[in-house]
Amino acid sequence: MITALIFFAHIMFILVIFTKKWQDESLASGLTNAALIVVLFAVGWSISTTLIKIVFEPQGLGMHYDSDAIALTLLAIAEFFFYKMYYKEKPKITVTEKEK
Repeated sequence: MITALIFFAHIMFILVIFTKKWQDESLASGLTNAALIVVLFAVGWSISTTLIKIVFEPQGLGMHYDSDAIALTLLAIAEFFFYKMYYKEKPKITVTEKEK
């Protein structure tokens, strides 16, 4: 269940970023950003799974929180901070600031 929740959160994030970039910039930018998220998810999941398998047994911490769910949780936390920095809104320049 935790795994499904993390996958759903990633799908929603892809849709939000795709739509935002498509509306603000272009369709190509939206598709590029969606592809970036998919690639980083795939590579990050592989790396986090490798790290978690060193520390935890395959059954993990219980029936619903196995090593794959732990790896996805670790990935989601790392991605949260990365994307928060990567997609940070740039401050908008107002008319009064342009005149200075």
